[in-house]
Amino acid sequence: MTIQTILKDARTAMDKGVEAAKREFASVRSGKASPTMLDTVKVEMYGQYMPMNQCANVSAPEPRLLVVTPYDKGQVKAIEKAIRESNLGLDPSVQGHLIRVPLPAMTEQRRKELAKQVHAHAEDGRIAVRHARTQAREQLKKLTGISEDEVKAAEKDLQKIHDEEIARIDALMKAKEQELLEV
Repeated sequence: MTIQTILKDARTAMDKGVEAAKREFASVRSGKASPTMLDTVKVEMYGQYMPMNQCANVSAPEPRLLVVTPYDKGQVKAIEKAIRESNLGLDPSVQGHLIRVPLPAMTEQRRKELAKQVHAHAEDGRIAVRHARTQAREQLKKLTGISEDEVKAAEKDLQKIHDEEIARIDALMKAKEQELLEV
């Protein structure tokens, strides 16, 4: 293993942490409807829990409305129950084989709660990035046949990559927070 492959693997692992944080941010409800809002909802179907996107098609035809179309029409009640019991504060209504989910206007308190969720997701992303850095550092220390100066230089490069990824997460977090607190 070379220094370049260790740094490349570390960057890839850090990118995965940033992408995971980005996905989590997308699932946090902001002022307008987004089909990804229901991605975290798990539906009990056929004796197991399945993600919403595997059970139904979710669309946002209007800024304050989600429409859920189950793949299996017999699972409408299970999907409605899962949405109602999720901690998203939504009140779905069944209309035939469709489930309409109107998004209520958010209160100031709810906006602040969601901002806290965004901060928690950002911290999870930062932890993933730090973990990737720690693993790469350990791999660098285990390398043989490479001078101490090369290892120190590689660690500086690794820290620079780490700082860039943390800055990306912080920028995404600030943008999402701004979107949430906008009335």
